[in-house]
Amino acid sequence: MASVAELKAAIDVALQQIGDGQTAVQAAGEKLSEAQQTLAGALEGSGHETVEAAQASLTQASQELEECLAATLVAVEQAQLYVATL
Repeated sequence: MASVAELKAAIDVALQQIGDGQTAVQAAGEKLSEAQQTLAGALEGSGHETVEAAQASLTQASQELEECLAATLVAVEQAQLYVATL
């Protein structure tokens, strides 16, 4: 069985990994936003359904990234609450 110090150290590593993941998700969100703007500019005025579908997919992807970030924030909070009880 791991000691309290070992457990806290492992949780700290996990929290750092979550932070790294959050940074990557935020960067992905920024790139998606840039892609949306580029696509919108390039295809301005096009009413083709595939263009609209592409924009809708990018919007959905952005929303799902935001949900991912929100979930990781909850995970961090819960892990920190657990550490506080140790």
